Amino acid sequence: MSQPLLLNLRNLACGYQDQRVVQNLNLHLNAGDIGCLLGSSGCGKTTTLRAIAGFEPVHEGDIQLAGETISSAGFTLAPEKRRIGMVFQDYALFPHLSVADNIAFGIRKHPKKERVTEELLELVNLKNLGKRFPHELSGGQQQRVALARALAPEPQLLLLDEPFSNLDGELRRKLSHEVRDILKARGTSAILVTHDQEEAFAVSDHVGVFKEGRLEQWDTPYNLYHEPLTPYVASFIGQGYFIRGQLSSPESVQTELGELRGNRAYNWPVGGAVDVLLRPDDIVYAPDSALKARIVGKSFQGASTLYRLQLPTGAQLESIFPSHVDHLVGAEVGIRVAAEHLVLFQANGSTAAQIPVVESGVRRYSTAI
Repeated sequence: MSQPLLLNLRNLACGYQDQRVVQNLNLHLNAGDIGCLLGSSGCGKTTTLRAIAGFEPVHEGDIQLAGETISSAGFTLAPEKRRIGMVFQDYALFPHLSVADNIAFGIRKHPKKERVTEELLELVNLKNLGKRFPHELSGGQQQRVALARALAPEPQLLLLDEPFSNLDGELRRKLSHEVRDILKARGTSAILVTHDQEEAFAVSDHVGVFKEGRLEQWDTPYNLYHEPLTPYVASFIGQGYFIRGQLSSPESVQTELGELRGNRAYNWPVGGAVDVLLRPDDIVYAPDSALKARIVGKSFQGASTLYRLQLPTGAQLESIFPSHVDHLVGAEVGIRVAAEHLVLFQANGSTAAQIPVVESGVRRYSTAI
């Protein structure tokens, strides 16, 4: 049974004063789901979160929560009237209050304040730390206090602004899974803002990829990886490279790796130029294959090794080989393509589309003629 719609952003434009940071934004969140706004710095994700919270006005469109309009052009319902909780990047705990009193701050008049506080302390695994003060806790424990405090008034929606950015990598991973479990246990709907894909995928049911103030795609993590709607989403989510090809039938494309056939049809003109997205798991080590590539980089990852490969044309790919297969940089290896699910994009005009350029391990895209 599908969950009822909780949050609906329709044709939203918002920003600061006269500057429109976010344009033409449409997304929705069902009750009980966790959404994520993902993107690089300055792309509009935090501005959107602040507009949902009521901290920024809306220039166009509207924001509805549980069927009620809470923001529209010329109208902003006060943040304290929205039944929206907020967890900030810096936790914003009160240093002079104990952990228990921090959690109970927003429910001071609640008749069962002590019981609610005890339940939340247990929920966030801080059962015996209620009498401590924030400075006596680790960063991860402080974040859990901030989460419990935001959950205490039972908000309809919880907003989390880069909640794990002050924590180290291993703790971030652990806490992101914990936070998802806590929110699901409470049935709390939430929207998280992050620039970290791993975090987004660990916590969220739906993720929105932002680019320069526009939402490129709002979808499940699985669909963002396997069914990207734009080249930007394809290159932003996960790892991958584009190679040039020519559509030879609705289901197949001719490339320097041979003819690749997929399990989906594209209704574009046969013979047209396309860009083919190939992920590391699409390229398989095949020592007996006539198809060869030169190793130009490698990264040992324990159970596997990620190899960066160069084709005769200079195009690059990445591939995951079993870790017991160890090759030197510069060696030629046999490969084959195991991409049943082909992701293609029409190439722009006569220009070769996006050719990946690797700079210091960061994949960037340039356009070549």
